[in-house]
Amino acid sequence: MPLIRRIPKRGFNNAAFATRYLPVNLSDLNDFEDGSIVDAAALRAKGIAKGVGMGIKVLGHGQLLRRLSVKAAAFSSSAKEAIERLGGTAEIA
Repeated sequence: MPLIRRIPKRGFNNAAFATRYLPVNLSDLNDFEDGSIVDAAALRAKGIAKGVGMGIKVLGHGQLLRRLSVKAAAFSSSAKEAIERLGGTAEIA
């Protein structure tokens, strides 16, 4: 076996500094009433966002049926577009 494969690998790894978001799909936001304000506390209270992360990221999977005011750490472009198409707001908190 070559020497390079026998010695241990050490060095810098950026994995400890990566930003990890809790994913929330658009279809999950349909649990809220029309016109309500959706933030991290409301998502955790409903049990939609579980776990530990730097914040919540709203993803564009599914279809949104209600006009909501959503405050999250990040949005995908399709999620932001879908929220604003129904007359809601997508704010980065």
